[in-house]
Amino acid sequence: MTFSTTDFLAIGRRVIRRESEALDLLADQLGDSFTAAVQAILGAQGRVIVCGMGKSGHIARKIAATFASTGTPAQFVHPGEASHGDLGMVTEGDVALVLSNSGETPELADIIAHTRRFGIPLIGVAGREGSTLLRQSDVAILLPAAPEACETGIVPTTSTTMTLALGDALAVALMEHRQFTPEHFRVFHPGGKLGAKLATVRHLMHQDVPLVSEDTPMGEALLVMSQKGFGVVGVTRADGGLAGIVTDGDLRRHMRGLLDLTAAQVMTANPRTIGPEALATRAVGIMQDRKITALFVVDPEGSADVVGLIHIHDCLRAGVV
Repeated sequence: MTFSTTDFLAIGRRVIRRESEALDLLADQLGDSFTAAVQAILGAQGRVIVCGMGKSGHIARKIAATFASTGTPAQFVHPGEASHGDLGMVTEGDVALVLSNSGETPELADIIAHTRRFGIPLIGVAGREGSTLLRQSDVAILLPAAPEACETGIVPTTSTTMTLALGDALAVALMEHRQFTPEHFRVFHPGGKLGAKLATVRHLMHQDVPLVSEDTPMGEALLVMSQKGFGVVGVTRADGGLAGIVTDGDLRRHMRGLLDLTAAQVMTANPRTIGPEALATRAVGIMQDRKITALFVVDPEGSADVVGLIHIHDCLRAGVV
């Protein structure tokens, strides 16, 4: 079969028009599930984990990159690699955005099960109503029934275009909610790490914080310190403010008779803190300068109650370097 120039143009125009019509359907169909997806991402303390297989995987990579470059920390996780160790990258505090046109992609089973086991919010995007992915999702976004652009109807074309556009819509909604400006883009886009560098301390901090009062015996303080696993415990005044912290270094300096002392007698007083709205890059800078691994978060900085703790590992995991 031979094709003329006119034939090629006709095919190209048909494809573009068919995909354009599908995008119109998608725009008209957006509803409460889209709003719920935006709210789920805004409510996450960690990152958006974007996952898909095959062509959906390529779209997932692009969506993750768009999120990360516009102020929403995100990372693509390949479902095959997830089943062989990378599930450890998906942690409590994250939110998962999983893409599958059929909603039945077998390689996604492990990551879906992982989110269910650990209570990680799952946003599912699929083109088949009642599919396994959408049934398991906390937020289910159903793509409209639109034909693929090829005449055979089997090549992912229209479906991937709709998924890509949906990802852009989510990213821009998040970006505008966070009042992400062109100035942010200019300042925080070296090497494509803008999203990570715009993450605030509030995005990455832990709220379950190791705290004891000043008169707490060190035996009890050590238990709290070891249970939380941050290598530090905060010491609070009677009014709830942070009086000091106890670190591994403080323990070594008070080894003799340690268990006979109180937290106030061992602590380092007036520790460096940070506010929740500070950029995570600032937290990293403070920790590197002070050669410490954690900062207590107070609101407002340096005066009020402890609201969280940020650890250097959280920053590194989110790509804040």
